[in-house]
Amino acid sequence: MAEAYIVGAVRTPVGKKKGGLSTVHPTDLAAHTLGALIERTGVDPSAVEDVIMGCVMQFGPQSMDIARNAWLSAGLPESVAGVTIDRQCGSSQQSIHFAAQGVLSGTQDLVVAAGVESMSIVPMGSSISAALEKGMPFPFGEKWVERYGKQEISQFRGAELMCEKWNLKREQLEQFAYESHQRAAKAVANGYFKDQIAPLNGVEDDEGPRPDTTLEKMASLKTLRDGGQITAATSSQISDGSGAILIASEQAVRDHNLTPRARVVTLALTGDDPVYMLTAPIPATQKALKRAGLSIEDIDVTEINEAFAPVPLAWINDLGADPAKVNPNGGAIALGHPLGGTGAILMTKLLHELERTGGRYGLQTMCEGGGQANVTIIERL
Repeated sequence: MAEAYIVGAVRTPVGKKKGGLSTVHPTDLAAHTLGALIERTGVDPSAVEDVIMGCVMQFGPQSMDIARNAWLSAGLPESVAGVTIDRQCGSSQQSIHFAAQGVLSGTQDLVVAAGVESMSIVPMGSSISAALEKGMPFPFGEKWVERYGKQEISQFRGAELMCEKWNLKREQLEQFAYESHQRAAKAVANGYFKDQIAPLNGVEDDEGPRPDTTLEKMASLKTLRDGGQITAATSSQISDGSGAILIASEQAVRDHNLTPRARVVTLALTGDDPVYMLTAPIPATQKALKRAGLSIEDIDVTEINEAFAPVPLAWINDLGADPAKVNPNGGAIALGHPLGGTGAILMTKLLHELERTGGRYGLQTMCEGGGQANVTIIERL
């Protein structure tokens, strides 16, 4: 049976809004990570068969196939193709899936999976602004409205709906957010991220964590919606960043003298209610665990994107997961969420944390627009 191995994983620091990476062109942001991946693995870049890059706002500086443009901007061979994909927040986790599937199918041996987003330069919503200005109900047409009615479809409403369904109160969300900052601050202080980060533009560490935040400060913030539970403190941060993963077949490992660091155990994808939008990681995880023949107790480290605090809290509740194993070094509430870059960044964090702690199995998942979720399970080697 064919195997897909992770042989390299690197990321930029995650920059905060108006932070140290906010002036870096997104193509250069991604190029930096691609160059670092090739340098650190020592692989011949001409042997790479495709560059699959996630990016959500494919507009302006992030348009025209940023995967291809970033590879060329890194000074890498023109003979290597690139494609840019969009599965909303899970875009670069999906790039990992496509890369692994290419290797598992036997049609490819060496594939780069990557992701990038500069939310400072290309703000969230940019890709649909032109249509909205013309009065079009983009991206929802008449047939969508016939099925789901005229109602608000947004991540913010989805987060509030989750709070209602799982009976999550503001105080619980803020306690989780506070813990995320504390874990992230500890990880930065202890240098847990140093080996996985390729510094850029003078930025060496993630800029988001606030070690001095308090529950009192969080409690003073206004909710994002009248009568709601969610505040900026319990939401992911607007961020800039990129990550890149190199996936290889057994043949490529031999041919290029590479060291497998983990193998892909299973890949899963599930859709759920698009109005709730953020709930799909729960059924997707159940599907992935069943397919892998594993239980949640077998998972040593989980990285679940903290788009909003109710997402991991509901997941922990329904999966019966140990909270200590979930985002052990903090999540997007503290570290940021550069949309299309987050999937590759989380996989980089997951791999390095398994290596740091000696864990065996790692699981990654995140909620995605449209009510979708990817799940990736890897085994450290």
